[in-house]
Amino acid sequence: MRRALLVIPTALAILALFLWWMGRPDPDTGAGTGGGSQTVTVAAATVQQTDITERLHFTGTLRAAHRVEIATRVTGELERLHGDIGDVITPGMLLAELDDDEFQQELEQAQAELAVSRATLQESEAALALARKELARTRELRAQRIASEAELETAATEVEAKEAQVMLARAQVQQRQAALRNARIRLGYTRIHADVEAGAGPWRVGERLVDPGSLLQANTPILTLVNLQSLIARIHVTERDYARLAVGQPAEITVAAHPGMGVAGEVARIAPEFSETSRQALVEIHVPNDDERLRPGMFAEVQVRTRTVERATVVPVEALVERDGRRGVFRVEEMDAGPVARFVPVETGIETQGRVQIRSPGLEGRVVTLGRHLLTDGTRLRLGELDEVLIEGVR
Repeated sequence: MRRALLVIPTALAILALFLWWMGRPDPDTGAGTGGGSQTVTVAAATVQQTDITERLHFTGTLRAAHRVEIATRVTGELERLHGDIGDVITPGMLLAELDDDEFQQELEQAQAELAVSRATLQESEAALALARKELARTRELRAQRIASEAELETAATEVEAKEAQVMLARAQVQQRQAALRNARIRLGYTRIHADVEAGAGPWRVGERLVDPGSLLQANTPILTLVNLQSLIARIHVTERDYARLAVGQPAEITVAAHPGMGVAGEVARIAPEFSETSRQALVEIHVPNDDERLRPGMFAEVQVRTRTVERATVVPVEALVERDGRRGVFRVEEMDAGPVARFVPVETGIETQGRVQIRSPGLEGRVVTLGRHLLTDGTRLRLGELDEVLIEGVR
């Protein structure tokens, strides 16, 4: 280690000396910054015809694609909790129990009230049957001119009254039956189960939000369940990048927890609107996670491949230079007296991984990549090569 530390400054000094040597004017031709007899030592790269892919870089956060929040439905004291952080949960599994004494009492009361209503109905039906018999007897007596018309009307009215009482009793029975069902449902809510669907991979408890003994109100979250088999990387994009994105585009996701490991994903959803405060739109990237190495909440770096140009004209980014407000490159032109620099204005396209596409004009040969800041159109060149410097102990 000590030897490596001593070698690093020496190597850096050699590299700095080499860069100075490449940019110095030829001592035999005199100094200057224009063309003419000045010769500048430069490095050059060959113009390539190759495929180039545009990659947009974003940062975002991983989230579980399937996440369920388990909450209470009634008010009560939490007696037991059957799940904790990291536990594997199966669909339908009992997760928590609330104190059910009050709900048991409600159930018993509803059962008793239903029994009373049914007894009242039976009594009303018996009274109706008796009134109907009395009406039939009165009609026979009226036919024999023994009973009066008023007595017949009274008997008929009594039957109608008893029929109304029966209808009321039946409605009360139905009401008590509904109350009993409600009491049973509320009692069932004191046992909280994992209401999740069985699918690929297990469900796990992501977070425990309460402790046994707590008095919980209705709709109080107690646990969160997550399935790690599928994640979503949420990124926010600007207006400039928004138009380049489309659902289905391939993406690569990397996280600091696993350096060098890229996970393939694809654009799943693109928000149709921008935030008025940030002027950015939300984009979701689907990330398969079969081995469960990635976890929700991780910071993610995302590269989205938007388009590929086949057999594009490509040069190193270091070849680009600004001259008189124009962007261009210095092409190496071979002359009888030696190579000279020719400034060529260019229109660029995709720029990625240290390379840039030249859309126009057509470009061939070599372009200057190092020492270009010393050049003007027509400057004489000396082409140098940068030897690889190996620093012992450094990788």
